[in-house]
Amino acid sequence: MFRNQRHSCLPGMALAFFITTTFGCPVIQGQTPASTTDQAAFADASRRIFSASDSWRFPPGSVVPVAGAAGILSSTDRVASEIGVEILRRGGNAIDAAIATFFALSVVNPEAGNIGGGGFMLVHLADGTSAALDFREKAPFAATRDMFIPGDPAGGPAGGSPDDPSLTGHRSSGVPGSVAGMYAAHQRFGSLPWAELLQPAIHLAEGMVVHERLATSLRSYASRLSRSPATAAIFLPNGQPPRVGDRLTQPDLAATLTRIARSGHDGFYSGETARLIAAEMRRGGGLITERDLAEYQAVWREPIRFEYRDHTVLSMPPISSGGVTLAELLNILEGYDLASMGFHSVRHIHLWTEATRRAYADRNSYLGDPDFVIMPIAEMISDSYAARRRESIDLTRATPSTSVAPGLGPTPDRSALSLGEPENTTHFSVLDRQGNAVALTTTLNSLYGNAITVSGAGFLLNNEMDDFTTRPGEPNQFGLVQGEANSIEPGKRMLSAMTPTIVLDPAGRTKLVTGTPGGATIITTVAQIISNVVDFGMNAADATLAPRLHHQHLPDILYYEVDGLRPEVVEGLRMMGHTLEERTGFSGDTQTILAFPDGSATAVADPRRGGAAVIPGEERQVVQ
Repeated sequence: MFRNQRHSCLPGMALAFFITTTFGCPVIQGQTPASTTDQAAFADASRRIFSASDSWRFPPGSVVPVAGAAGILSSTDRVASEIGVEILRRGGNAIDAAIATFFALSVVNPEAGNIGGGGFMLVHLADGTSAALDFREKAPFAATRDMFIPGDPAGGPAGGSPDDPSLTGHRSSGVPGSVAGMYAAHQRFGSLPWAELLQPAIHLAEGMVVHERLATSLRSYASRLSRSPATAAIFLPNGQPPRVGDRLTQPDLAATLTRIARSGHDGFYSGETARLIAAEMRRGGGLITERDLAEYQAVWREPIRFEYRDHTVLSMPPISSGGVTLAELLNILEGYDLASMGFHSVRHIHLWTEATRRAYADRNSYLGDPDFVIMPIAEMISDSYAARRRESIDLTRATPSTSVAPGLGPTPDRSALSLGEPENTTHFSVLDRQGNAVALTTTLNSLYGNAITVSGAGFLLNNEMDDFTTRPGEPNQFGLVQGEANSIEPGKRMLSAMTPTIVLDPAGRTKLVTGTPGGATIITTVAQIISNVVDFGMNAADATLAPRLHHQHLPDILYYEVDGLRPEVVEGLRMMGHTLEERTGFSGDTQTILAFPDGSATAVADPRRGGAAVIPGEERQVVQ
């Protein structure tokens, strides 16, 4: 048990520099459990403990949720969470806090936080308004369908190779959407001045104390970061990654953020920043031009909305595949009484796997950019289609994925087309005191994107072009074999698995705000968080701690976290014909808020990678 530690602007904290000059000193999460009174006040009476193997590394009760009633925010980095909560304390709403958190992550979490990438924001306001913001990257206008196929003049080694040009090098970058997205969100829903929301990130870029998470990440990826001189100059000063307690300055990034603070959208997509991006592309043989940047716009879309056991689930529409796939998966499962089977029983996992393999078969075939592709979305998310998919499930035997075809016929041919994420992905969730909620997921694709920094601008570029179907019939870096609907076309957005999601209770009140990084595992992880809460009555902590599964149709393997399943369950599934494999490393990095009808809420930052859930004005604990 850690001793009680109340934050007092300690000099070793990365936040200290800007707090002492800008914000004063907020109180943040401590390292002791909430008091017995607090735990009782915010307890979930319907909590049911999950079961796992005796050696499971996150046993029930090892995390106590952060609890509060005046706003709450959970992200993968403590510093960023503190900044967002300070915005809430100042009277900003959930969208303001999300914007400030986003830009802070671009400084303190460069492996995933970004202004050189893109993502998705889901908003649900207390007045019932819901909106989905698509700021996904786009293919440059000079991109071609076969640009990464070996034999093409621009082609290269097979997918997933360290030298794969869809992952490495300037041509791997799509046109960034992050700044456009944050500005569009502020224009529609923001309340505090735009520049005020960027000021904490600017101060951090001017100089911050390196904390453990950043130091460990830079040390682990030093070899990759050294391949770009501009990247090495920032993150490997004197040829070595900084250590905990060192001071890291990013003056070029501070200057870029300052231009964005002054000029909003135009501070990135035109003027000096746009010229620096275009010059970097010319220098490295990339495709993004000043025209690509000038014509980029984020897009507001209608959220995917469906019912699951009397709850309303809101999630992202295409170009995110998350909401549609999540809807099909959960709609299939709704036909079974999962709670009566027992959590992670053989029967429960068998049915979950069968639903998942069917949802991913459809996801990989039909979904793409809605401006380019006709998609059968209404049918895919319908209860009637889920019932038809459910009929093909054998209750006693696994269905080989080779026997599970897309359920709505062949993918439309090109004559029918309308021309009208990953390990470095990060997610955070926000709920303000008024009940406004934001779920936001953003990415550079690979860790540190393509590891190339825009010289003079100080930020890393994405390698999102790999999320297209770059080589038909071949898997991408996440093992997904995707269809023609996701082929490369100029100005097209690439398919994504990012799944920021908000669940409303039967009375229409916000109940759950969640999301995660993890490439192809994002959708299955979010589905499990929802099911853990809705089907099995888990609180936010146990829903987060519970062992996770993943299946994505191809390869035909059911992955599970190391020590996450009891041996007898593994054997029972194998006897049914399932192929299982223990998954090493982390499986997601969820940031989940669970809200209650009385206005209180609890939140948990996933201990698989760390982070912090924070409330305004009072410290709380993460790990016992």
